[in-house]
Amino acid sequence: MTELATLPTNRDEDWRYSDGAFLAKADLDAINHWRTLEVPAGETRREQLTQSGSANSGSTDRLRVHVGRDARFEGFYLLSGSQYQRMEVEVTLEEGAHFEFGGVTIGGGASIQEFVTRVIHAHPGATSNQVVRAVQSGMSTGNFLGRIEVARDAQKTDAAQNFRAILLEKGASANTKPELEIFADDVLCAHGAAIGQLDEQASYYMAARGIPPQIARKLLIQAFIGDAFENIVDDAQREEMLDKALHELGDLSGGSA
Repeated sequence: MTELATLPTNRDEDWRYSDGAFLAKADLDAINHWRTLEVPAGETRREQLTQSGSANSGSTDRLRVHVGRDARFEGFYLLSGSQYQRMEVEVTLEEGAHFEFGGVTIGGGASIQEFVTRVIHAHPGATSNQVVRAVQSGMSTGNFLGRIEVARDAQKTDAAQNFRAILLEKGASANTKPELEIFADDVLCAHGAAIGQLDEQASYYMAARGIPPQIARKLLIQAFIGDAFENIVDDAQREEMLDKALHELGDLSGGSA
């Protein structure tokens, strides 16, 4: 009930890296609103969203999905431009279901973009794959908090999540908090994370072949971002998401690391 709900603060674990100033003045109903999606057994649903806005705005989007037996849900998201943006996805998987997630954050100034996911493997044989890429400049921050829960009877689970961040300037930052809660014993669960600058060796290799540094930088970032959208089956939709990301990136690719 709304009257029992409270605004989150940075003391709450799932909101620890969020924008405290935005949360303090946020609309209670908007913060606590969840969109819901039911994916029927054997069917596939896909969602592709780009969220961007002015430097003074902020937004949260919370999605709860139930994926039926042998069904599939794919979510691909781009967060950029706003002072604070949060995309939260909670997915429950039935037997043999699959969840595919690809997310990109692009930030400049003092903005914060974050993905928060909770994947519940409730039954046997379900799979999930999450890939998040962050490109941060200025004093911006990119976050990924990913939780995987495997129930006691959810044998043959195969779950993976991977987060990587490129910091284009010294003031930029990234945070990741992977969580695995596993009660079954016949599972494959993995997570990986890496935060750093652009590959200087690759930049040198491209420069040695006559590619101008600014173009080489853009190509490297394009390949980096492309990982998150690699599993979009439709070529046109994949290129559309990548083009939007590069558009939002703008002059960030030309900054100094």
